[in-house]
Amino acid sequence: MLTLKGYRNRTNPFFRFLLVGIVNTMVGLSMMFFMLRGLHLSYWWATFIGNAVGASVSFFLNRSFTFHSDVLIINGMLRFIVVILSCYYLAYSFSQMVAHRLAVLYPHLFIHVREDVAVLLGALFYTGLNYLGQKTIVFWKK
Repeated sequence: MLTLKGYRNRTNPFFRFLLVGIVNTMVGLSMMFFMLRGLHLSYWWATFIGNAVGASVSFFLNRSFTFHSDVLIINGMLRFIVVILSCYYLAYSFSQMVAHRLAVLYPHLFIHVREDVAVLLGALFYTGLNYLGQKTIVFWKK
């Protein structure tokens, strides 16, 4: 029988990263959709601002709770910004291309929700890339 015991363990960094990610995602996506649909900002501005807000929460929670890092804040913050911006650009560019392709292939399903689909796909891609970057670049252990 397949078990996820190791991943559910509260001491597992990936599990803690996912918990922090739930908070980040709720904060970031709420901000993105508010900016996109409420304030009618462009896709890029809405996702950038939403990610910036979520990233601010993420840095401090991941530093203290997820990775129990003693990396100096200034050093970690610089690497964090590079990782966040790289993940942001890669994830949301790719998701926008995927959503556009879906809208071309299935216009009756995706034409009116293309940007919403891109935001949600981007959030998924961003989470995976971000975990790898945070673990291996920002909060790595010597």
